[in-house]
Amino acid sequence: MKKVLILSGAGLSAESGLKTFRESNGLWEEHDVMEVCSASGFRKNPKKVREFYDERRAQLEKVKPNHAHEMIAKLKAEFKDQIFVITQNVDDLLERAGCKDVIHLHGFLPELYCASCGTHFNIAYKKQESTTCPKCKQPFLRHNIVMFEEPAPQYQTLYEALSQSGLFVCIGTSGYVLPVGHFASMCEHSILNNLDADPALDSCFDKVYTQKASTAIDQIALDIRNYLGGNYV
Repeated sequence: MKKVLILSGAGLSAESGLKTFRESNGLWEEHDVMEVCSASGFRKNPKKVREFYDERRAQLEKVKPNHAHEMIAKLKAEFKDQIFVITQNVDDLLERAGCKDVIHLHGFLPELYCASCGTHFNIAYKKQESTTCPKCKQPFLRHNIVMFEEPAPQYQTLYEALSQSGLFVCIGTSGYVLPVGHFASMCEHSILNNLDADPALDSCFDKVYTQKASTAIDQIALDIRNYLGGNYV
């Protein structure tokens, strides 16, 4: 059975209005990333980190999925067992677009994690404040986000999906965090979609669409359908 891996990054959700770290006036410029997104920063100032993620949830509530999220959800529904949907994003826009079985490599913003019993639970877009664990009632909670200096358990799932896929589709990621150029070499065919050209990265892929994700997604969907139908060119 032919399979496709769709891996998305910040560029997928940027069109919906979510700030990314690397954009102009993005989160890099507003925050020291190691203070708010690292394990050591969390140990040093947990209140600041909690407030940072409270702000991210409040921002997430105000935005909506865009056409690219919706098309990925449609493809997943159409080819349930043949498409892996994996994202570096921690937002819930794919889920809100109706996408099932999304694998979040770096955690899930609407969730908290209980350090006492290991329970994950959804608080949607609320502040953490005085929340306690619904299972053990303890207050020792944190955001369910993989921080810098922490392992990312779902990376194993990513590599397993790559080993099963003949087409790798990369949407909205620059390759700074994950070696997506190498991932392209692991699959027979590959497609890249980013807003800006990157000659070194672009050269690793069979097809490159240098435009907004919401613009490129219809052609990407056609490519995926053609691949799964045996008509990929």
